[in-house]
Amino acid sequence: MSLFSLARAARAGRLLVLALAGAAAGAVSAQSLVFAVSEGTSGAGTSVGDEQMATKYRPVIEVMERVLGQKIAVRYVRDFRQLEDGMKSARFDLVLARPSDYPARGVRDYGYQSVTTTQPDGHCLLVVKADSPLKSLDELKGKRMILPERVAYMTKFCLAEMRDQKVGISPEEVTYVREQGAIPFALQNGLSHVGGIASYSGVAGRLPKEGLRVLHKSRPQPYLPLIAGAKIPADKVQQLGAELVALSKTEAGGKALAAIGLKGFDTGTQPRLLSLLDWLGDKKTN
Repeated sequence: MSLFSLARAARAGRLLVLALAGAAAGAVSAQSLVFAVSEGTSGAGTSVGDEQMATKYRPVIEVMERVLGQKIAVRYVRDFRQLEDGMKSARFDLVLARPSDYPARGVRDYGYQSVTTTQPDGHCLLVVKADSPLKSLDELKGKRMILPERVAYMTKFCLAEMRDQKVGISPEEVTYVREQGAIPFALQNGLSHVGGIASYSGVAGRLPKEGLRVLHKSRPQPYLPLIAGAKIPADKVQQLGAELVALSKTEAGGKALAAIGLKGFDTGTQPRLLSLLDWLGDKKTN
């Protein structure tokens, strides 16, 4: 082979390498960001999947894709352990979760960045039958209580509130159930005297129909925090938060958020998330 042929072959080889490198870089930049959504035991049921969540949160996803310049792949995560494991392994790039202690731990323990929380804040509602003689928390001593499962955020929330209010219910008087939807049945049929539910749950939205009323509303805590993984630049995190806040300021954006039960977004809420963990007694484990 002539020197000219060798030089031409070498040049072609270099161009091929550059082309392959460029294609690989393009493939990386075109990868979708994984957006995990969790609505806990008070949200959508097991029949709901990724596509339904992508449709529900479309207004939020559109802002994410515009600001971050990448497609968003939604993963609906119902199991709390999968949610924690996904943050721990950095498998999720963005997390929007209604058990607020999980994204709070994502920030504290796994290197995530706080983007926003949503409005309105969340509360624990202690509810009783509409015709119950109970009028105040002082009357709950010796009464039977029903709460979501022990590991559920709202159970921790309600127990922390009762601790602060010095409510005297003994542990043996508390029953735990998998779904908040089971709580009205227990109250209606006299199996329990008082139940603890989330202010944003489906049950809370139909209390009069269920023949229930609110006995006590807790202090507010951050609701549905959005957090971003470490690989998303801090300036993009800040821009994303600002764009989401702006979304509720327009008529169209406000209507879109109202359709999914949200009023708007707040930024600068990382201290509230960390304070929430302290209030719940959630200590970091090494």
